[in-house]
Amino acid sequence: MTLEHFIHSLPAERDAGATFDAFLRTIGADPRVLGAVLTGSQAREGMATTTSDYDVCVVVDDQAPDELVDVSGFRSPQLDLGVFRLEEFRDYARAGHEASWDAYAFVGAKVVFDRTDGLINDLVARKAMLTDEEAYRRVADNLDAYTNSVYRSLKNHRDGRITAALLDAAESLPYLLTVLFALHRRIRPYNKYLQWELEHRPLSGHCGAAPALLGCLQRIQADADPATQRSFFIRFESAAREQGHGPMLDAWGEDLRFLRSAP
Repeated sequence: MTLEHFIHSLPAERDAGATFDAFLRTIGADPRVLGAVLTGSQAREGMATTTSDYDVCVVVDDQAPDELVDVSGFRSPQLDLGVFRLEEFRDYARAGHEASWDAYAFVGAKVVFDRTDGLINDLVARKAMLTDEEAYRRVADNLDAYTNSVYRSLKNHRDGRITAALLDAAESLPYLLTVLFALHRRIRPYNKYLQWELEHRPLSGHCGAAPALLGCLQRIQADADPATQRSFFIRFESAAREQGHGPMLDAWGEDLRFLRSAP
């Protein structure tokens, strides 16, 4: 049975685990399929629930027919498939790719089938970690926006504009997390997996412990606490300067004093 036929004949009521096992048998018998990568909750210990499907990236030969690639995007209660020709998969989700937003899918992903003598495993490993250059650029692209959001939140809090302070604090969090993980050469997790990531692969330094970091994020969301925001900024400033981002921070001039401590 080919992969296309398997997809089109998939019983709606079949159990997800049984479906995945049958899927693996099908791609094992289909010589056009070079490999498969399990992502999502099923790839991360303790994250899958009774309603979790199997998210799989299927890598096929560059000469595979369009009808095989066209099953990409298939979704059912059991399977969620992406199908890529090998040449396309090489750069998919890497920094600078239009689907770079999908990079975290490959952090902790499992190669469940590979006919390429380890090539697919190597490609997955490259997608899952930032190079030094990519990490530097990611910090540079987000640090100023993070600083600006914190600055606006602190000013609004000082002036009694609490709703505005809360909104600015909330806007700072995606930048905060992107910078924090990039400073460690890592990709920011999807929100769903943040706690899992911190517990299974703790960050080094002051923000390494999951309870401490998550508690601070919750405090910032709850009331835009100035002390908590300043504490994070001071930590980020020090780490960012160590990695060569001092000039961007110095452009804030005297406002750095306000970002570091209350007037």
